[in-house]
Amino acid sequence: MNQHAKRRHQAMGRILRSREENRAVVVAPKPALAPVEGAFSLTIDADLAGERLDRALARAAEAAGLALSRTRIKALLEEGRVTLDGARADDAGAKMREGQSLVVDVPPAAPAEPEGEDIPLNIVFEDAHLIVLDKPAGLVVHPAAGHETGTLVNALIAHCGDSLSGIGGVKRPGIVHRLDKDTSGLLVVAKSDAAHQGLAALFADHGRNLSLTREYRALVWGAPERPNGTIEANLGRHATHREKIAVVSEERGREAITHWRREETFGADKHGAPLASLIACVLETGRTHQIRVHMAHIGHPVMGDPLYATGFKTKAAQLPPKAQGALAKLGRQALHAAALGFEHPITGADLMFESKLPADMAGLAKALRGA
Repeated sequence: MNQHAKRRHQAMGRILRSREENRAVVVAPKPALAPVEGAFSLTIDADLAGERLDRALARAAEAAGLALSRTRIKALLEEGRVTLDGARADDAGAKMREGQSLVVDVPPAAPAEPEGEDIPLNIVFEDAHLIVLDKPAGLVVHPAAGHETGTLVNALIAHCGDSLSGIGGVKRPGIVHRLDKDTSGLLVVAKSDAAHQGLAALFADHGRNLSLTREYRALVWGAPERPNGTIEANLGRHATHREKIAVVSEERGREAITHWRREETFGADKHGAPLASLIACVLETGRTHQIRVHMAHIGHPVMGDPLYATGFKTKAAQLPPKAQGALAKLGRQALHAAALGFEHPITGADLMFESKLPADMAGLAKALRGA
């Protein structure tokens, strides 16, 4: 079995594996890194001699149990907060010599921007380093044009308060992955710089070499003929509709891989084909709108999707009356981030969480069954 096929097999195995809801398995912890504030000094030893300044500083901080990212170090150098043998040091690539002395002055984390807002959150897990929550549909993750307030970031700033130790020198939550406004489900957010570094590396790796599981449940139009499969189709911005993502050529787009499994089918049209189905999806990559575009690409768009299922609106008339009402009430794409698993970036704990279908999707599934 080649490496690519092995990843597919492992991903589908994760879909088939049953787990208890919201469970967390803890293994032997790694030492936690402490937030840095104030001045500290260090002397370059033989082990650090020959290293770049930024790398030597990062290694020394980690060895001392301090959370100081390369990005933060770069900012400190640019701000003139690092001295080398008494003189300002601003060349991150300068090679270190044994016996040289570094002094670093780390200012307190700046107040959070935007402002915190008292918005209810469904917290699944929280410690000093990160928070896992179950996002409802309709909640935007990050402030942007048209959504400057009322976002998940606003809510987290208010909820976490002083427990935010600072991401890149600012007291703000570290967003490492996102869910679309109208996609519900599990999301992990960093509360510290060290956790942000670890989680960012984890999600950039997409679980290929590091421990990461992301599973979704989708109610889609029709049903794939095969019980499971893999969609490999590059994605990029749509040529004319800039709010949409499209399947594009390898030269234009970014690699995107979705593993799927058919879990349940509902009803039948006049030809005897299923009207809809419940699909489990495992992401091997994490592109914008990936599942929504990939399922539409194979002819089974997510029900209720306002961007990628517009050609299926007439099919709603074939649904049972209760299902028609449940679909109209849904008012969004029927997509839910149902499982999230990863290694805790600080403690090394192996964490796995699951979330049941929210009431609106569960109601649609029930109506589709004719119950």
